[in-house]
Amino acid sequence: MLPFNLPPSLGCELDYLRKAIESGKLCGDGPFSKKCEQWFEEHFVTPRAMLTPSCTASLELAALLIDLKDGDEVIMPSYTFVSTANAFALRGAKIKFVDIDPLTMNVDPQLIASAITAKTKAIVPVHYAGVSCDMDAILEIAEKHNLWVIEDAAQGVMSKYKGRSLGTIGHIGCFSFHETKNYSSGGEGGAILINSKELIERAEIIREKGTNRSQFLSGFVDKYTWQDIGSSFLPSELQAAFLFAQLESAEDINMKRLSIWQRYYDELSQVLPKSSLPFVPEDCQHNAHMFYIKLDDKEQRSNFIKFMKSEGITAPFHYVPLHSSPAGLMLGEFSGEDKYTTLESERLVRLPLFYNMSSEQQSTVIKSVSSFFENSK
Repeated sequence: MLPFNLPPSLGCELDYLRKAIESGKLCGDGPFSKKCEQWFEEHFVTPRAMLTPSCTASLELAALLIDLKDGDEVIMPSYTFVSTANAFALRGAKIKFVDIDPLTMNVDPQLIASAITAKTKAIVPVHYAGVSCDMDAILEIAEKHNLWVIEDAAQGVMSKYKGRSLGTIGHIGCFSFHETKNYSSGGEGGAILINSKELIERAEIIREKGTNRSQFLSGFVDKYTWQDIGSSFLPSELQAAFLFAQLESAEDINMKRLSIWQRYYDELSQVLPKSSLPFVPEDCQHNAHMFYIKLDDKEQRSNFIKFMKSEGITAPFHYVPLHSSPAGLMLGEFSGEDKYTTLESERLVRLPLFYNMSSEQQSTVIKSVSSFFENSK
C-alpha cells in the first residue's frame, strides 16, 4: 500500500541521535536544541525561537502568554485541527469560528472583522497547506481592535507571505514537527516563535515551568525560583537532534517537495479543472505541504477514496469542521454563515506527497487519479 505520508529521512539522524545520547544531556535545551533554535532565528528572522514538545504545546504556551481569561473570545477558522481550538479553550476562552475562503481554505479576513466583540482577545490564522492567510488584512484588523495575532503555522515551515516567513508575522508563531509535516523531530515536536520582544522573557519563564531557570543557566541570576504560571514545554534533546539533521537539508527537502507538488499540478490540470486544484495567491510562496484535489461532493469523494484504496494508494480526506463536533458545539460557536467550511471540507481529499517519494510512485498516483476521472465521465 502506497502511504499518504512518510517522515523525511536524510540518513544522518542516527548519527546525531548517538551524539545527543553521548552528550549526557537529554532533558532539553542542550546543544542540538540550541542549534535548532539558532537556525530558526537566523533563517526566518525572528527575535526568539524555542523548541517545544509539539505544536499543541506551542499553542498552549501562547495562550498562557497572552493571559487568556474565562469569557475571553478567540477567533479562528473551523476548518483546522483540534489543537488550534483546544489550546485556548483550556484557558476558558470561547472559540468564535468563522468561514473560510474556498480558494485557499484559509480564514476569510472580512468575516474576522464581523466576529469581533468587546470580549475578543486574539485572532488565530491557520495557514492551510502551507499557503499563507491574508496577513496584511488580518494585522490591520488586529491593530484596529488591539488584538493578539497568533499564527498557527503548523503546516507552514519554509513558506512565506510577501517575502516574510510564516510564523514571524504575527505576535507569536507556532510550528509543528509531527511526522506528517515537512520536517519531523521523530514523531512529535514543535517550536514557538516570539516576534514581540517584550514577550520573550515571560515566554522563557512559562516554558520552564514558571521559573527563571534559563536566566540562572545564562548567569543572570544566582538561583532560580518560581516566578509565574507555567508548565513543562521543553522537548527531549533526542527530538532536537533528529530535527537538526533535517534542518541542515531544509532547502533540499523543500525543493524536492515543490517539484513533486508541481508535477501533480501540471499533469492533473490536464485531467481536472483548475477550480479542483490548489490555489496559491501571488503574494504567497508555499512549501508543498500537501497536494489536494476537490471532488464534486462527499459521495464522489468517498468513491474516489475507495477506488484509490483498491489501487493500493492511501488518499485521506482532512478535517471535519470543528464547529460541528460535540466539543465545538460546547466550547464555541460559528459566527455568521457556514457558506463554505462544511461544503468544501466534504469535497477535499489529499494525495500522497513526501520527501522520499519516488518518481515511479508519483506516476502510479497520477495514473490512478486520471483513471478514476476518465471512468467517471
